[in-house]
Amino acid sequence: MRRMFAAAVLMIVLALAACTDRAQELYQTAQFEEQQYNREHAAKLYRQIIESYPDSPYAAQARVRLAELEPKQ
Repeated sequence: MRRMFAAAVLMIVLALAACTDRAQELYQTAQFEEQQYNREHAAKLYRQIIESYPDSPYAAQARVRLAELEPKQ
């Protein structure tokens, strides 16, 4: 039930964000995933931003968030 609610909210967020650039949309989705304690998916989205939109201001923010999410080695 919780996952269905999260998926519905995510779809709404994505629909509302359709007018924004893709890097921003991915960043907002990743932040939502973090709030839902889905750190693995959030990290995947942050990596996608870094790889696909390296010159975006969201890439710098994604690097910071990814460093916080990934375990220290």
